[in-house]
Amino acid sequence: MARVAPAVTLDDVREAQKILSGVARTTALEGSRYLTGLLGAPVHFKCENLQRTGSFKVRGAYVRIAGLSPEERGAGVVAASAGNHAQGVALAASLLGVASTVFMPKGAPLPKVAATRDYGARVRLHGQSFDETLHAAQEYARSTGAVFIHPYDHPDVIAGQGTVGLEILEQCPEVRTVLVGVGGGGLAAGVAVAVKALRPDVRVVGVQAAGSASYPPSLAAGRPVSIEAPTTMADGIKVGRPGDIPFEIIGDLVDDIRTVSEDALSSALLLCLERAKLVVEPAGASPVAALLSDPEEFAGPVVAVLSGGNVDPLLLQRILRHGMAAAGRYLSLRLRLTDRPGALATLLGVLSEANANVLDVSHVRTDPRLGLTEAEVELHLETEGPEHCGAVAKALRVAGYTVMP
Repeated sequence: MARVAPAVTLDDVREAQKILSGVARTTALEGSRYLTGLLGAPVHFKCENLQRTGSFKVRGAYVRIAGLSPEERGAGVVAASAGNHAQGVALAASLLGVASTVFMPKGAPLPKVAATRDYGARVRLHGQSFDETLHAAQEYARSTGAVFIHPYDHPDVIAGQGTVGLEILEQCPEVRTVLVGVGGGGLAAGVAVAVKALRPDVRVVGVQAAGSASYPPSLAAGRPVSIEAPTTMADGIKVGRPGDIPFEIIGDLVDDIRTVSEDALSSALLLCLERAKLVVEPAGASPVAALLSDPEEFAGPVVAVLSGGNVDPLLLQRILRHGMAAAGRYLSLRLRLTDRPGALATLLGVLSEANANVLDVSHVRTDPRLGLTEAEVELHLETEGPEHCGAVAKALRVAGYTVMP
């Protein structure tokens, strides 16, 4: 039986690279001294968070729209997205002189909505869930004739994303492992096509958030299957079902799919910010989370693709606090003390002696659980790590305070 021709080939990716010349940036490959020390081998970041629009998405969107006929371009394009794909389509369409409409959920972060408009798209807010938004965009395409630009399930999109793989091989020819986040699978599929065609010895590893990992059950079943109610802070890879075309490519070419926890994602984002001075969204930090979780599993040199950096500031604040807690650098505790003048100052003196940085203090005097002369204090502290957390708690007990569970 003849083998079915692949949906995307190396030639397709090379052609996409020509189309993207002067449009997409050849993003930097930055070394990570911390992760290099952890693995005992070189680790590099492929900084797609510094790409135009803040993510890799503009690559695939531009190649897809550039391939439309004059009649299709005249009808305009439509997309559904809560963030990165929206901005990629908006910019690509604007650069090509094509009208674009982007449907976004009503709860989409305001900075992403504003950025999508600024790149030239007409934004329509519709639905509370992404499925509702997607349905509205597809209905708009049917009723108006606009071309629906899928975020990952189209050969042109996958070829455009594959140009990341070509750049990795050009920038790090000695690479042995490439890690890339996986949602629907367009980026991982494209990177795998490019890398495996030129360097079949390189291990390509996809990374999914554990709460939305649709690829492991799909690969086990031999077909794309849906998972109900995917949950993760990494909205860029929060996809409940693999794309049909990426699934076939990933099943053939990607060596492994790893899953990472929310704690690992938070810690990875914090590491990128503190050690590499790079703002990365949770989905973009997923390859770093895999490295932190199982450093001995990856042969170096390693390239981790930081797929995007579009993170809402309010979400970033919560994630950083979560990441500090996961790393043992953030301690929350409650304790009771005698409600008298100077009691709180004495407590803060104990914490100062223990070198704990007080971030927030909440002082409660009127709870019916408290005795007449008692007050309860809730503290949020920045510490130096897990051992320091234990030392702070011990210092409080030695000073006579009862630390509440």
